Amino acid sequence: MKALNTQMKPQDILLLLKLISINDNSWKQKDVAEALGMSQSEVSESVARSKYSGLLDPKGKKVMKLAFMDFLQFGLKYVFPQRPGPVVRGVPTSHSAAPLKEQIESSENYVWPSGKGMLRGHSIIPLYSSAPEAALKDNVLHELLALVDALRVGRAREREIAVTELKKRI
Repeated sequence: MKALNTQMKPQDILLLLKLISINDNSWKQKDVAEALGMSQSEVSESVARSKYSGLLDPKGKKVMKLAFMDFLQFGLKYVFPQRPGPVVRGVPTSHSAAPLKEQIESSENYVWPSGKGMLRGHSIIPLYSSAPEAALKDNVLHELLALVDALRVGRAREREIAVTELKKRI
């Protein structure tokens, strides 16, 4: 029997954000796997890790929103840190994407490197390789991921606004 690796992985955050985006506790692993560009076994393992960590309810269907918000606000930037990289073409994230782009003026754009992106900016490695593709298919997920990236790379003001916006959505 394979032992469960209980340490959180970046794709667990992507999965939890997708579940918040779906906002329906009757979701199916197959559909979520397809939407996120993950295998069904990756989704299953992510659900198990998230249940173990207390970020999903014991049935593995409902995000424990207060615990998840605590983790995002206080732990994410330490567990999944990111610094802006070279300028590339990509999909906007952090303060360069909605909802923060309306609230924060910046001469520097942040993007996930992607041939499908139309914006040039400093590259931000996404939490998971399929996140930019999944975000392009789901506007709510895109906003959540952009806010999470603001927590990972933003300065104090960006992080503060991102926390406020995440609390509204989670």
